[in-house]
Amino acid sequence: MIPWTVLDRVATPEGELQLRQRGAREFLITIAGRVLMTSSERTSEEALARLACEPLARRKAPAVLIGGLGMAYTVRAALDALPATASVTIAELTPQVLTWCRGPLAPLTAGAVLDRRVRAVISDVADVIARARPGQYHAIILDLYEGPHAAAQRPHDPLYGREALARAHAALAPGGVLTVWTEESNLAFKRRMLETGFATRVQHPGGSRAYAVYVGQKAEAEGPAKAGAGRRPTSQGAGPRRQGSPPRTSRARR
Repeated sequence: MIPWTVLDRVATPEGELQLRQRGAREFLITIAGRVLMTSSERTSEEALARLACEPLARRKAPAVLIGGLGMAYTVRAALDALPATASVTIAELTPQVLTWCRGPLAPLTAGAVLDRRVRAVISDVADVIARARPGQYHAIILDLYEGPHAAAQRPHDPLYGREALARAHAALAPGGVLTVWTEESNLAFKRRMLETGFATRVQHPGGSRAYAVYVGQKAEAEGPAKAGAGRRPTSQGAGPRRQGSPPRTSRARR
């Protein structure tokens, strides 16, 4: 078997992040020796993007926010579903991942991050959502490591807690969609989405593992607001970042 070659590496607080290649088109991203993502599995990423973006195909100029870049398969699927007038903002924590997607990984997605509709920012997506204008986005896609299943007992999680979901709700236009990738479905998180004002369903896109996608839609016309639902909290920022977990740039593929 052809061995893996390390193309690049970058130090992170969680350990060394590596891009590896085997053969012409097989790639691997690891953190501290642990596999985060491979180029051979992208079913759930593509479903995550399609579920958010296909309803926007006929909008004049839809605006989409994607949290987490990985190998840019989610970006590619979003672009394929969106009109030429769309704008896509990618929030990625690690600059080197963006460099990889513009370089050796670009052929995997026909240069998705080089598309003229795309703007990439090196930032925590939670901060981007917190800074958003009310109704700024038509879709928000969270394609991050592990997803919300580990946050089941953390109601103040900076990405998946009630206040975070309220910020996402406020940042979406009426009828906007929030899609969230997770390693496994979690009833507590679905309940928080419903309580925040999202009409929510869970999709299981298949692939080699039982990944799930939460699909939450904001109402086309808001009725009387529930206490706290869809409103920005008065505190600033998105809360402290979790410590000790791999960077929110891609996901485990065990």
